[in-house]
Amino acid sequence: MTNPTISDVQSFWDARPCNIRHSSLPFCSREYFEAVTAKKFFVEPHLPAFADFNSYSGKNVLEIGCGIGTCAEQFVKSGAHYTGIDLSPQSVEITTKRLQQIAEPSSFRVLTANAEELSFYLEPSFFDLIFSFGVIHHTPNPANVIKQLTHYSTSKTAIKAMVYAKNSWKSIMIEHGLDQPEAQSGCPIALAFTPNEVADLFSPFTVNRIQQTHIFPYQVDDYKKDLYIKQPWFEQMPGPMLSALEQSLGWHLLIDASL
Repeated sequence: MTNPTISDVQSFWDARPCNIRHSSLPFCSREYFEAVTAKKFFVEPHLPAFADFNSYSGKNVLEIGCGIGTCAEQFVKSGAHYTGIDLSPQSVEITTKRLQQIAEPSSFRVLTANAEELSFYLEPSFFDLIFSFGVIHHTPNPANVIKQLTHYSTSKTAIKAMVYAKNSWKSIMIEHGLDQPEAQSGCPIALAFTPNEVADLFSPFTVNRIQQTHIFPYQVDDYKKDLYIKQPWFEQMPGPMLSALEQSLGWHLLIDASL
């Protein structure tokens, strides 16, 4: 069996861009995008705090893997000068339409690009923030992505990324055939890392902090209907206990790094 290629990854995410089914409202309407954002940030409340969108007003932000533009919209609303790239042309088209509804074209640019060869698509320049949430683990050679980021960084550039955690509740469930890494089945690549492997992956940079978090506690069938009903074993678990569990067995590793 051959290893998945970058073309396989592109085809997968083009067929169903990430979170595209988070709302049944008219597609690409403002109401649709608002519902997508609300759902995303409700189940991943650590994301807005980690991104810290409002801190980048007037600053240059590069997002690796913009998806359908949920974080892109927040950066643009905050007043950032935003550049987003994604491997999926479908995602780039959706994000562009989304940002056109809220901002002048001069305040953002969105490009179809392979992050492993980013300098081929995007002329090297320097950004105040390079942000990538849940993306780098989906490419065949993530180390190539990290090396590319050096072309867009100075000692003042903040690098913020999320990758999946190898030592996690989710990984255990996947290993036993009780879960899958993404909402849609068949994801060609979904790598997971230990903190030591993260440090190796980001070796061109200094990893200043790694925080582990996020266990999805909801019943999936109800969640698809916008009902947030926890699995029985999580329903009975006190909040502080779930939080402690997330710190050791969460699916997300939040990485802060710099040159």
